[in-house]
Amino acid sequence: MNVLIVHAHNEPQSFSSALCQLAEETLQGQGHAVQVSDLYAMNWNPVASAADFAERANPDYLVYALEQREGAKAKTLAADIQGELDKLLWADLVIFNFPIYWFSAPAILKGWFDRVLVSGICYGGKRFYDQGGLTGKQALLSVTLGGREHMFGEGAIHGPLEDMLRPILRGTLAYTGMAVLPPFVAWHVPYIGNDARQDFLRQYQERLQHLQSDQPLAFPRLEQFDERLYPLPR
Repeated sequence: MNVLIVHAHNEPQSFSSALCQLAEETLQGQGHAVQVSDLYAMNWNPVASAADFAERANPDYLVYALEQREGAKAKTLAADIQGELDKLLWADLVIFNFPIYWFSAPAILKGWFDRVLVSGICYGGKRFYDQGGLTGKQALLSVTLGGREHMFGEGAIHGPLEDMLRPILRGTLAYTGMAVLPPFVAWHVPYIGNDARQDFLRQYQERLQHLQSDQPLAFPRLEQFDERLYPLPR
């Protein structure tokens, strides 16, 4: 299996970075091919702009998704985008490793989604959910956060974590066709001691060693909708 780890933490000594290193070592130890995109170390540019295209189909008005389509066909995407897109298309499994910032991902990772999930390749028209351009690939979030586990869930103060991550789990990964595995979560990380951190590392290693038994989260399938995308009667 080919595995891409997209890592988004600005401190190499962080626990998030330890999770990234553990994933790389564990998966390589199982015989998988692993590449890591360390976005901060790469000085990844998160800003989607006209500079992402060596040539423009419409030089007078930027419609980013349309320029992505034309740039992908003409091979005129910026080199950093093309490099990450090549890794993404190579991968069977993509692990997104990051801390939760403001109920979401760090801006640098959001910018990776914006620039690398290229229209016309990863999605476009009715190529979404089970018909998306990245069907056949799996995605896993590995996240750290400051909150305690009891703060998340039905009736909890912050609500379910899956609802918080819905723009990523559903609106990004599932939308482009990926089979989305349940997230791995390390809770309350800034406030716990080394023993608790080692427990999380052991849990994550165990999870990585048995990914084949994971059941993906359920999302819509186009066969459940008509041509105008109204739900079909059940």
